Amino acid sequence: MKKIKLSVVLAVYNEEANLARCLESVKDIAGEIVIVDGGSTDKTVEIAKRFKAKIIRTDNPPNFHINKNKAIDAAAGEWILQLDADEVVSPELSREIKSITYNLKPNHYAGYWLNRKNWFLDRFLTKGGQYPDPTLRLYRRGMGRLPAIDVHEQARVNGPTSHLKSDLLHYRDTDFARYLSGFNLYTTFIAEQLRQQEIHFNLSNVFLYLCFKPLSTFLKIYFRHRGYVDGFPGLVFALYSGLVHPVSFIKFWQKTFYPDQYSKKL
Repeated sequence: MKKIKLSVVLAVYNEEANLARCLESVKDIAGEIVIVDGGSTDKTVEIAKRFKAKIIRTDNPPNFHINKNKAIDAAAGEWILQLDADEVVSPELSREIKSITYNLKPNHYAGYWLNRKNWFLDRFLTKGGQYPDPTLRLYRRGMGRLPAIDVHEQARVNGPTSHLKSDLLHYRDTDFARYLSGFNLYTTFIAEQLRQQEIHFNLSNVFLYLCFKPLSTFLKIYFRHRGYVDGFPGLVFALYSGLVHPVSFIKFWQKTFYPDQYSKKL
């Protein structure tokens, strides 16, 4: 049998609005598409079948990197390109990836970093520390995995890496409601991390998480990294990036001292 040069792998859950656009962008370079579905209730699986993807059905853990690793482990390609359903491989990036994965010349790199452009509300963010947003997504099979500890972690690759020039387009937050949904999930995850780290609930930490961290995060993104260049979306992004800290801490407080009430709210 002909060897598969490139496996495109995804972990998804209710991504009918995004999946087709993502898979359309890689159909010409993917030797196979592997999708781990966390129990979608929409047309996600139907769309995946349309692209002849190998589909693995499972549950949807809070840390979705667990499912990403399942997709990585199921891949048969010499190279693995790990994507999210709301990402699109630009034509320029597609050509770069193909030149690497289908090249017969020796290549000593184990993985490649990609620059990512993040969409927020009505534009791709260019400042605020959001571009370039390097992410390690292309690696040889068996040489790259996600630690599955944090939702914003990078893959770990066993070997030397390089950096591609073209952009991965990330249509992350196309409207504010979608952003708030992700904001809620992320702050809940952080709250659980705070609980596991046995953070003390005291006056010092109340000040740290409710005052200092949100203010310093906002100032860093909006002024130091010039988030103001991105107009009103840049302001909103900086503001809510700061609010991650107090919201997570309040959830941690409720989950620690009033676990029954917290579970009922969820």
